[in-house]
Amino acid sequence: MVDAMDMLRTYLSGVRIPGPTNRIFKHECCVSFDTPKSEGGLYVDMSSFLAFGKDFVLWNYEKTRHPVYLHIKQTKKVVAEDRPSKKPTILAIGVEGGFGSSEPDYEESYNIVILPDYASLPFPSVDLPEKVRLAVDAIILAEGAEKKEQVAAWVAEKHVSAYAMCLPQIESSTVIPPSGWKCAKCDKTENLWLNLTDGMILCGRKNWDGTGGNNHAVEHYNETKYPLAVKLGTITADLEAADVFSYAEDESVIDPLLPKHLAHFGIDFSSLQKTEMTTAERELDQNTNFDWNRLQESADALQPIFGPGYTGLVNLGNSCYLAATMQVAFTTQAFISRYYANQSLKSSFDAAPADPTVDLNMQLTKLGHGLLSGRYSIPSSEKQEGIPPRMFKTVIAASHPEFSTMRQQDALEFFLHLLEQVERVNAGNTKLDPSRNFKFGIEDRIQCPSGKVTYNRRYDYILSLNIPLHAATNKDQLEAFQKLKSQAESEGKDLAAAEVVRPRVPLEACLASYSSPEEVMDFFSTALKAKTTATKTTGLTSFPDYLVLHMRKFVMEDGWVPKKLDVYIDVPDIIDISHMRSKGLLPGEELLPESGDVEAESARLVADEQIVSQLLSMGFGQLPCEKAAIYTSNAGVEEAMNWLLSHMDDPDINDPISHTSQNAVASVDQSHVDTLVSFGFQEDVARKALMATGGDIEKATDWIFNSPDAISTSHMDTSSSGATSADNELPDGSGRYRLLGFVSHMGTSTHCGHYVAHIYKEGKWVLYNDEKVGASVNPPKDMGYLYFFERLTDC
Repeated sequence: MVDAMDMLRTYLSGVRIPGPTNRIFKHECCVSFDTPKSEGGLYVDMSSFLAFGKDFVLWNYEKTRHPVYLHIKQTKKVVAEDRPSKKPTILAIGVEGGFGSSEPDYEESYNIVILPDYASLPFPSVDLPEKVRLAVDAIILAEGAEKKEQVAAWVAEKHVSAYAMCLPQIESSTVIPPSGWKCAKCDKTENLWLNLTDGMILCGRKNWDGTGGNNHAVEHYNETKYPLAVKLGTITADLEAADVFSYAEDESVIDPLLPKHLAHFGIDFSSLQKTEMTTAERELDQNTNFDWNRLQESADALQPIFGPGYTGLVNLGNSCYLAATMQVAFTTQAFISRYYANQSLKSSFDAAPADPTVDLNMQLTKLGHGLLSGRYSIPSSEKQEGIPPRMFKTVIAASHPEFSTMRQQDALEFFLHLLEQVERVNAGNTKLDPSRNFKFGIEDRIQCPSGKVTYNRRYDYILSLNIPLHAATNKDQLEAFQKLKSQAESEGKDLAAAEVVRPRVPLEACLASYSSPEEVMDFFSTALKAKTTATKTTGLTSFPDYLVLHMRKFVMEDGWVPKKLDVYIDVPDIIDISHMRSKGLLPGEELLPESGDVEAESARLVADEQIVSQLLSMGFGQLPCEKAAIYTSNAGVEEAMNWLLSHMDDPDINDPISHTSQNAVASVDQSHVDTLVSFGFQEDVARKALMATGGDIEKATDWIFNSPDAISTSHMDTSSSGATSADNELPDGSGRYRLLGFVSHMGTSTHCGHYVAHIYKEGKWVLYNDEKVGASVNPPKDMGYLYFFERLTDC
């Protein structure tokens, strides 16, 4: 039998000493969620620096023939006495004073292992070759790639305001008293902010639940542009704790000159006492409010559930949007089949590139097996630990600048990004692509006063629904609440969270609103040869296997100020959207005259005199102005101007209009065309939009949605079925669906707060709250942000 040391010397040339640029994995297996704490420990390949669990390391040896590994095993230290858990004091995850910062201590042991016989040598040992000792020391001392790529903290660092050092302060005899403050524009005596430029004391923003101020401080900024304010009641001798807000930067900031700015108004901060919560403290306090507790079912003793399909996902720091979305995704048969039932870890690893951590299919398979196998969801006396989706998050976010950060994100945007990436990596094999099970066709029918119609088709993964508040079913209760609220506001009081009454809108009303006719202003009718008001209705050309409904709870108020609608949606377990199927061109309907190709349309068009006149007043020549109007279908001055600026250097810009010159002008960047086609637009529509907007993709997208008259119908199938060949490739069937799960959001914005998922599984509702998985007693189905429905097949 060959001695282990002799074997090591034989393979010494394959051992590498890692440098500063090498990615070293030593905390988690590349194809599973095994760690050094797992029963078999972790094996680090001393050539590639990839890590593997005990059950998977031989796969790597068979694939690479790398025989030398550093085996790392962590064993929990015995603690003499249990320490009581502390209440979080800062809004952070994984840091001192934050959430989940308690972690037991472990002892690490190391061995050099040589495969395939698992011959072992202890480390440290002076008998080991120097190259091996240097390599192991470098691996142990290096920060693991997993930790480098995932910051565990969730702390919003404040920065020095750009306006603090040069803040203007108006000379005034006003002296701010140490107490007894009141808003200068209403009777509010709490949540008051002192503007550091003019000394005005005004109330803060109104919260989404009606509490808080009346927006007078932010309205004052909009009028004066005085940027900085400090919250009265947070000023004490410890000025670092004072809450300074920059309206210009729209965030809490540091004011290094705060003592000077306060002294301007006669404020002696050394004698003041704290009487108000800071913005961050209030956000923490809101974590325990009525809705937060209801969504997380905090009032009920959550009964943990273990086993296959009941594995939680560790919060990596603001990654709850990912956790909630992936839990629902891996409840659908589409994802289960592709990445678990019909896809083994071994086959995924064999098909993966040399570094499996950067392969999306591998990491989705790893995640699927981690969530569904039950391997990491075993009952124990300790808390549910869940699995950390670090490698998956790294690879899915690689092509997205926002998801690669540690900031909170919109679950809807992440879900769409996930499906787009899944579709990309499964291109050419639609049978394996789970994204197609969510995809469906949408058709807009536009009818002008002539009675003639035109159609536009596109594709989407989600059905985004407006919430018609006028359809609320509890209007009497809302009216009574508004009276109570007005009375409380007149007395300077806030209502308790339990007293707040929210509108209740049936889901049926939201679906009806989507399908209801709407007016299209300034529609250019090719039948009337004039702009008019048309009527648009929208329907679906196919029904997906899984229907995802997005509730538009976040809307824009005047001035582009985001607001969250405080509303409940009554969602039934079974819905039927059969009435939403588009019928296509009906017998007796007549299509609007076709625009034809670009050249023929341009030849028919006469330049709009008003557009030409305005362009002429800007100093452009007559012929270029006429061309700009014609080649943008007389869409408007802005569109013509964009075209003109993009074509001013054309050698034939001053030549008479001809078919030849039209062909030259109509040429657009094919890559831009391909981009718009990938959005679901027809190629001829994409070309026309790019031509009308000077090749700008963003403006072209807006132009398409705002110029439905320019949409070509030449490639449409106008049969009564309304189905195109592309539609026929998508799943289709009954319009009856059962509620499978929903993702809920807590907070004032999609980019802050917390996401959880509720999923109907094996005859019961289950709550997935990061790593916690438990039986749901009262699933808050009326508070969802994304609803996932599965088609019923027994009908």
